[in-house]
Amino acid sequence: MDLLEQEFASQLPKATFTRRGFVVTALGTGFAAAVMPVSAQTITTDAGGLDAGEVKIPVADGQMPAYRAQPAGKTNLPTVIVIQEIFGVHEHIKDLCRRLAKLGYLAVAPELYARQGDPSKYPTIPELYSNVVSKVPDTQVTGDLDATVAWAAKNNGNADKVAATGFCWGGRQTWLFAEHSTKLKAGVAWYGPLAGKPSDMQPKSVIDGAGQLKAPVLGLYGGKDAGITEESRNQMTEALKTAPATAKDSMIVVYPDAPHGFNADYRPSYVKADAEDGWAKMLVFFKAHGVA
Repeated sequence: MDLLEQEFASQLPKATFTRRGFVVTALGTGFAAAVMPVSAQTITTDAGGLDAGEVKIPVADGQMPAYRAQPAGKTNLPTVIVIQEIFGVHEHIKDLCRRLAKLGYLAVAPELYARQGDPSKYPTIPELYSNVVSKVPDTQVTGDLDATVAWAAKNNGNADKVAATGFCWGGRQTWLFAEHSTKLKAGVAWYGPLAGKPSDMQPKSVIDGAGQLKAPVLGLYGGKDAGITEESRNQMTEALKTAPATAKDSMIVVYPDAPHGFNADYRPSYVKADAEDGWAKMLVFFKAHGVA
């Protein structure tokens, strides 16, 4: 189990959330300090033919920075909300947005830790988790994702064609957003934690809310992910039987030999064949539910 898996296998510590304004007002560049050095196999997607860069998304208490990529000059685009992994909106998440934009999507990744701190600056995962991630409440995240969907609809996105995809921390948030939002048509969650005891920051687990799903979710998981057990995956598969008719297509796909983070091409956990297969399945899932 690597450090990232250990952090997600543990219970979130309790923390007090107060509205203190935005600590992060602009996105950083490059990769988060906690993942350095990056792997030689890291994928870099150019911005040719795209409108890509930082934008500001209005929320109730300020302006949230986000990364946006879309085909240049296009409007009424199918939209994908890209939900960051534990490391925030660093270069890998930006690159995923550009990959989606090359396929014709408006892709936008909000910095969901903006009130709590800059995730790019912490040199280790434990420090990042303790100082930033553990202080981010689920209610804040769903509100910010609602604001991102609203922003996209006013900025070249098609409000009737909205999907979400998230990775690790963001995989869990993808499931939760599909349990919350009536705007979402489909979600794809990459190795997002499913189980967990209620806490101040996380009032319910993904499994707890399966019966409230408002959109179908495809969950992509690694069979060798020590932090997300086979037991929890099986529990989620069983819980999905209670999903409403609008989310009956939800399912869990397991890559037997993949670890946690198998799509993270900048880390040693990357498994090229499984990542590419998962990406293809994601695109098919979006198209099958009208987001293409």
